[in-house]
Amino acid sequence: MLVWTLAVSLLLGSAAPRIVSLIPSLTEDLFAIGAGNQVVGVSAFTDFPSAAARLPQVGSFSSLDAERIVRLHPAVVVGIPAQASLVTDVRRTGLRVELLRDDSFEDLFATLARLGAISGHAREAATLAVRLRARTAALQRSVPAGTIPRTFVVLGAAPIYTVGDGSYIAHLLALAGARNASGVRTPYAQYSAEALVAAQPDAIVADKQSGLLAVLDRPPWSELRAVREGRVYVLDDADVLERPGPRYNEGLAWLIARLHPASDRPLH
Repeated sequence: MLVWTLAVSLLLGSAAPRIVSLIPSLTEDLFAIGAGNQVVGVSAFTDFPSAAARLPQVGSFSSLDAERIVRLHPAVVVGIPAQASLVTDVRRTGLRVELLRDDSFEDLFATLARLGAISGHAREAATLAVRLRARTAALQRSVPAGTIPRTFVVLGAAPIYTVGDGSYIAHLLALAGARNASGVRTPYAQYSAEALVAAQPDAIVADKQSGLLAVLDRPPWSELRAVREGRVYVLDDADVLERPGPRYNEGLAWLIARLHPASDRPLH
């Protein structure tokens, strides 16, 4: 049975390789480069584009169904390094697994190029990368000179989780003319209430699902000037900021608009 499954996978892979994606951002990349019809399985929380949301789910960030993945006859399974232990059983079946980094901003483009090579859409991936970088450059030009707001990103409010300087999101803050206020070096980390009060960020950016809005009237949040002065910005669709995929410019534009409101911009 296993030999037959792998033979089918190899045969399919010779033309348009069937792909199982274990991360929503990788799925978005694949659809964006024209390889969406090759994606045969996805992870939980995959909701964009709508066609991807209708595909079979093979697990989540923390668990995988290796047998179901095998039954989908993929030529390759793609995920991220944090899932290395999860894909052990998948590797044992003989399926090809590629884990692609997603921490930094440049990882986004390296991953896009690799997915292009894997799927047979290298040209489309290169074209998309050029278009994304051009849009990023245009957005950067819209950032006013002057104040660089120290911004704290809330991924979770109780306990507090935030982003560090090594993260893709911190790089987006820099592109938006802001600075990450956490002072953390690792990409993502738990943060103490005491450190947050001491940091006194100029602005707070939060995921709607973080639970922040429910606790703003309590310490440590109520002790922050940014909260008292109304500089708290909550994303309805946090995916455009938190997923290192082809919609990241939407997140960047959102940051620029909130952190540099038109009323604060030089009149020129």
